[in-house]
Amino acid sequence: MDWKIELIPVPVTDVDRAKAFYEKLGLSADHDHEVHEGLRFVQLTPPGSACSIMVGNGITEKTPGTQEIQVVVADAGAARAQLLDAGVDASDVDVQPWGNFVHFRDPDGNSWALQAIPSRPNG
Repeated sequence: MDWKIELIPVPVTDVDRAKAFYEKLGLSADHDHEVHEGLRFVQLTPPGSACSIMVGNGITEKTPGTQEIQVVVADAGAARAQLLDAGVDASDVDVQPWGNFVHFRDPDGNSWALQAIPSRPNG
């Protein structure tokens, strides 16, 4: 049986600001739905990803700025350039034996690590 991670809630203080930030990075807004006052969810998917993030009101009790997410990319340098082009403060490429990393934070302080690895043991 496959186990697939497909949606990760990201706590934010301002849904519209978060949505605009992630769209600026190239994530596609798949859904933006207000179920009722106090419950709104916005689902955003990175290009080529089977997993999305969700920002909104009433979707998580986590404190904004406490989420950590790691994403695999093909080229850490190219990903860093894309972040800088979008006006995001990104770290230099951190070269490690297990991959190259770029780190950044969203407007609420949630941290992201982009990892480029030469190969994955499971494909």
